[in-house]
Amino acid sequence: MQTPLQQPSLHPVAFVGSGPGDPDLLTLKALRALQTADVVIHDRLVSAEILSLVGPQTRLRNAGKEGFGPSVTQDMINTMIIEEARQGARVVRLKSGDPTVFGRLDEELDALTDAGLDFTIVPGLTSASAAVAALGQSLTKRGRNTAVRFVTGHDMQGYADHDWRDLAAAGEVAAIYMGKKAARFIQGRLLMHGAQPGTPVTIVENASRPDQRIVEATLATLPQRLAGADITGPALLMYGLAPRSAEAALPAAQEMI
Repeated sequence: MQTPLQQPSLHPVAFVGSGPGDPDLLTLKALRALQTADVVIHDRLVSAEILSLVGPQTRLRNAGKEGFGPSVTQDMINTMIIEEARQGARVVRLKSGDPTVFGRLDEELDALTDAGLDFTIVPGLTSASAAVAALGQSLTKRGRNTAVRFVTGHDMQGYADHDWRDLAAAGEVAAIYMGKKAARFIQGRLLMHGAQPGTPVTIVENASRPDQRIVEATLATLPQRLAGADITGPALLMYGLAPRSAEAALPAAQEMI
C-alpha cells in the first residue's frame, strides 16, 4: 500500500535586521535566527562579520541590490524566498540596518502573503542611530528640533523629491540614506527653498564598522567634500548635524560661506 508523500513543514520566513555592520550591535533575537536558519538570503551591505555568525548548516544566498548599478531584481528575490520557504527551509531574509527602513520590505511581504506563506519581522538598529552616535550627537534636541526625518536620496524613479521647504527651515535634522549620488540634487533643492549654505551636513561612511569615517561638510561644500573624500562604502548624510567636537566652531564657519 502506497503512502501519500509527506508535505514539508513550512516555517515562517524571518525578515531580520542586521544593524549597521558591527556584529556587537546585532540583537539576540537576530543572532538566534541566523544560527538556526537553513538558508540566509542577504543584502549586499550586510557585513562579512555578521555573515560569519550563521550556523554551520546554513546556506548563504546573495540577493544584493545596488542603486544605479547591477542588481538582483526584486522579482528574482521574491521567487528565491518563496521557493526556499515552500521546500520547508527555515529562511532568514537578512537586510542591513532595520528591515522596515528603506528596505523594500513591503514588496517581499506582499509576495509572501500572495503565496500563502507566513512571516515574522526582527527589527534591527538602523544606520542613522549608529551614525549619530559616531558624531556624539542626538537626533533630537530641546530647543533645536522636535522631529527628525529619515529620507532617501533616490527611489525607483530616480532622485527622490521631498518637502524641501520644510526641510530647509532652520534647525531641521534629517538622516539621508542613499544620498551620495544625489548630493548635488539635494543641495540644489535645499538652497532653492531657503536653506542656509552654512548648514552642517556630516557624511558618515561605514557607520559602526572598523573602517568608519566621518567627513565634515556644509550644504555649500557637500558635493565637493564627497568627491574629495572618495567615499566607496555605504554612507549617510546627516543633515543639520556636525560632530560634537566641531559644533562650537560652526558660527565662524557659517560666516565664511
